[in-house]
Amino acid sequence: MDDELVAELLTRRDEDQRVRRQVSGFAGQPEARVPDDLAAEWERVDRANTRWLGELLATRGWPGRTLVGDEGAQAAWLLAQHADRDPGLQQAFLDALREAVAGGEASPAHLAYLEDRMRVHGGQPQRYGTQFTHEGGELAPYPIEDPGRLDERRAEAGLEPFAAYEARMRDRA
Repeated sequence: MDDELVAELLTRRDEDQRVRRQVSGFAGQPEARVPDDLAAEWERVDRANTRWLGELLATRGWPGRTLVGDEGAQAAWLLAQHADRDPGLQQAFLDALREAVAGGEASPAHLAYLEDRMRVHGGQPQRYGTQFTHEGGELAPYPIEDPGRLDERRAEAGLEPFAAYEARMRDRA
């Protein structure tokens, strides 16, 4: 395992989460607007992490469990999940993550979340029901492909049944 790479992944994950916690403090407030300086910091962190992960992918491949352990692999997935500002690179992350899952190097659940996120941003229905939005003050999942088989797909990815996940999401909202 590459301890230096793990440390860098965890540092970048922590910075990602620090900024998101600050931004989430504005959620749910009527007419709340994230201050410009915080929005700029959020964008800077995401862009830097996306660029860095892209360079890592190009030079060493996807940081899977063998290279960075479970916690490092989770951190890499989180950075990929937040690479929305570069859809082309995020697609490369998805492709690499798909290969890593096939090789036992990454979590199928992580792949499900990233695939859903990219499908939603691409205007397609999600497959696993992992992505939610606020509609008219209500938390609701983005459209889901073939909802009758949703829990089957979720189980295959190692995810809990949708009803339990949805209840947890609503408790957090």
